[in-house]
Amino acid sequence: MPNQRDEAAGDSPADLPCLEKLDSPTGSPPTASLSSLMELENCVSNLSLAHEIVVNRDFCFKPKSPPTDSLEGRVTEIVHRAFWDSLQEQLNTDPPNYSHAVVLLQEVKTMLQSLLLPGHVRLRSQLDEVLDMDLIRQQVDHGALDLHRLSAYIINTMASLCAPVRDPHIRALRDLQDPVELLREIFRVLGLMKTDMVNFTVQSLRPHLLQQAVQYERTKFQQILDQQSASLDYTSAWLLAAASEEAMAVRAQSDSPAPDSRGPVSPTAVLTRAYMRLLHWDPHDQKYPETALMDRARLNALGQQLQMLVLEASVLLLTSAHCGGSVFSLQGFVGKLRPAIAALLEGSHTREAELKAALLGIGDVVLQQVTEAVSGQGGAALPKESLDLLRGQISELWKHNNPVRTLIGERVQGFLQAMLQGGPAKRSPELPASLRLVGAELAELGTAFGRIVHFNRTVFGPFFAPILRRLLLPPGEAETAEDSR
Repeated sequence: MPNQRDEAAGDSPADLPCLEKLDSPTGSPPTASLSSLMELENCVSNLSLAHEIVVNRDFCFKPKSPPTDSLEGRVTEIVHRAFWDSLQEQLNTDPPNYSHAVVLLQEVKTMLQSLLLPGHVRLRSQLDEVLDMDLIRQQVDHGALDLHRLSAYIINTMASLCAPVRDPHIRALRDLQDPVELLREIFRVLGLMKTDMVNFTVQSLRPHLLQQAVQYERTKFQQILDQQSASLDYTSAWLLAAASEEAMAVRAQSDSPAPDSRGPVSPTAVLTRAYMRLLHWDPHDQKYPETALMDRARLNALGQQLQMLVLEASVLLLTSAHCGGSVFSLQGFVGKLRPAIAALLEGSHTREAELKAALLGIGDVVLQQVTEAVSGQGGAALPKESLDLLRGQISELWKHNNPVRTLIGERVQGFLQAMLQGGPAKRSPELPASLRLVGAELAELGTAFGRIVHFNRTVFGPFFAPILRRLLLPPGEAETAEDSR
């Protein structure tokens, strides 16, 4: 990444998710040729990588090494230590044995060349001149190799090519005197620089990928289906459930519901409801729609955030209802209470027992802060019965059918649905009063959710269309629509 002064993306956390293998339909061959499997794996890998680059603005590669407490990590450490110990022994002999050092210098030269851009003509020529391997071998044969001089040139070249975040590493290299330690650190820093270069290339290509992303993903996904002869069974089931829910909602709103509810159901409404279902997906349900697999981790994370926001808004609503505006409107009261609620709720979504414990703790914190606020204003203490009732109502929020939690959940759902229906270009709908205290976080979540949904619908629209026609149109019309394509 020559001379760019951006932050090295290699220090940013980003894991590349894998597209889960689609199940083969019943009756498909039990085995496949190795070349077909490799081609399919390569196709899935390319699709996952391209999708991640497009939808994840913070995407980057980062150097990975096995955990030190793993078998792989221990073996790697032993092998590396043996290699560098062997090099140390060679350089300590009299005269020094530079056979391994020459091989390392050749690898360093190759790594430096990989960091050069086409415009680095002079630098490339200088690199070939200084690290002339034939000349270096002659110097070794005549006992004239100056390893410190070559190391200094290598460090200076690295300094001219690295990103600013690597400057401290370069300064540390200049302070090293032991040749073995110096070579080891040079290789480590060069590895970081190569990662920086890869991330710089990814960011440079990202605008071009965005222009071609929809067609590319659509084509690659079709290739995966063609190679597996797989149907979109899970996607069909997902859309069928959403269509059924939407039909029930249409009948509930109609004064004279028709026996056949498929007619008035809107495909757009079905898709909106289907995407909303992904935010509440059972993590143990493996029948995730094939068309959303690459975004499953992102959607699961958003769903967990949504649960926490619903609980937080529910606690705030109960507190406001019991304490009245005199306490709740005090300057700094909500600002102090919210971080405490969020901290106690963090990580409590995975198990029911953890959520119950978190809500008990939240009840105690709320009562403490309410009591302190009332006392600070010189007001009369709230009745013990009222405080006990508030604590009890907060502790009951663990139940999914809790009326307050259900109310807040429905309002949040309505807000997110309105955001999806409005599209990415329209401004956010107005928040209900009960959600305004978590409005900023909810709007941010809705924007992230909407971005994922918009891209997914654009890519997979042609895959959804025939399924929705079969679900929403009478059999004769659905077949006619298919034939007219």
